[in-house]
Amino acid sequence: MEQVYIGLGSNLAAPEQQLDAALHALAQLPDTRLAEVSAYYSSAPLGPADQPRYTNAVARLDTQLAPHILLDHLQAIELQQGRERKAERWGPRTLDLDIILFGERIISDERLSVPHYHMQARPFVLLPLAELCPADFQLPDGRQLADLLSHCPVDPTLQRLHTPQLSAISSVDPDTDD
Repeated sequence: MEQVYIGLGSNLAAPEQQLDAALHALAQLPDTRLAEVSAYYSSAPLGPADQPRYTNAVARLDTQLAPHILLDHLQAIELQQGRERKAERWGPRTLDLDIILFGERIISDERLSVPHYHMQARPFVLLPLAELCPADFQLPDGRQLADLLSHCPVDPTLQRLHTPQLSAISSVDPDTDD
């Protein structure tokens, strides 16, 4: 099993519920266990300012899936939750699932870049990731998470919301409107 960190984000169609449903879907993936999830964070959008605030989190999976197979599953979850891929970069979306780290691997191809590109400039990725990692955590490319955090731009709009409970995630039915 490899430890994989997934970034979750949404700013459309009840973002916290979108993240809850995505976590439920991640918990159902084959050969994979949803191990931990960070708190949810709210922040101003990256990109066009005329869109709703984002809700973000990071989840840790333990998986036997290959990186591109996991990516296929993540993209299927996005589509199931109404994601429409558009040419507009950083536009509004129901769900965005990104592989931030995949074990000790460094991957760079036309479909996948791991460690996730530009994560060092995104406090809505680094802060939730830091909740799940030890203080001396080192990325596969040798960078220290603590160093990335200390050099990351401050986002005054970032607000910590709540931490979802893993026990509740496994019992969430994403098809209900409760």
